Amino acid sequence: MFAQSVSIVEFPELYNILKEIKSLFKFNINNYNNSSDFINELNINNLECVESIIIAKKKIDKLVINNKVDKNAILVLEELPIKIQKLVDTINIQLIKKKYNFQSKISIKNYSLNFNSRIVSNKNNELKLTEREIDIILFLSENKSPQSVEILQKKVWGHSFDLETHTVETHIYRLRKKFKDKFSDEDFIISKDVGYSI
Repeated sequence: MFAQSVSIVEFPELYNILKEIKSLFKFNINNYNNSSDFINELNINNLECVESIIIAKKKIDKLVINNKVDKNAILVLEELPIKIQKLVDTINIQLIKKKYNFQSKISIKNYSLNFNSRIVSNKNNELKLTEREIDIILFLSENKSPQSVEILQKKVWGHSFDLETHTVETHIYRLRKKFKDKFSDEDFIISKDVGYSI
């Protein structure tokens, strides 16, 4: 559900190479001619580089001192030339680490969700969830407006018409019951006429 990206900062040669072979990657590639452009986009769009890495040819002080940039997400390629396969492997390893770290500490309402272990916790209580329940929670938390059963069918289950609506409603009911039983929380997933929301 979370698209990863690689931002190339002040390194147009690398961007041009990766752009030519981008069909081989499962991540997005963004190009920034200078660090100011990159920082401006972070500030304008109020972004945080949660699941992204930044590649630069040299250390860029503007990036290092910016509080929205994870210093561990900056990959400086000082030792050039580098074989393309080694570079792609390095990028993939960094993205896997970022994804794992991000998924181990997602905050939703008053809860901490560890996507890797599928455990949601609040203070001293923990609740083990199924993969589908995690998908429902993540999808609802990403969308601020209530989501209809039909949208949940399509986006979470990947079906448009061949899934019965009561399947979605049953999953939501069970998930709400789990939160009520474990955390005494009847308002984690809110049911409205137009759909469900967190």
